[in-house]
Amino acid sequence: MDLRVIESEDDELSIEIEGEDHTFMNVLKGALLETSGVIAATYDVNPEQSGGQTDPILTVRTEAGTEPLDAIEAGADRVSEMTTTFRDAFQAA
Repeated sequence: MDLRVIESEDDELSIEIEGEDHTFMNVLKGALLETSGVIAATYDVNPEQSGGQTDPILTVRTEAGTEPLDAIEAGADRVSEMTTTFRDAFQAA
């Protein structure tokens, strides 16, 4: 997975996530919205509005004192935990 920073501010970060689609992005966005300090999380996969861009661009806005990159890391950790929990439950079934 390749990431490219599109825009970075103290309370907002936009990154392009190469090769992902709605399946992963919806899960990540949901985990981010449950992350402490995150005000908003969204992504865009709209080639017409973004000059032909087809890889999703994730944007995260945070409260003062919460680094957006730290919030993304916490959200990604949450996704990892959820997939491990699901795998374990599936294997136990």
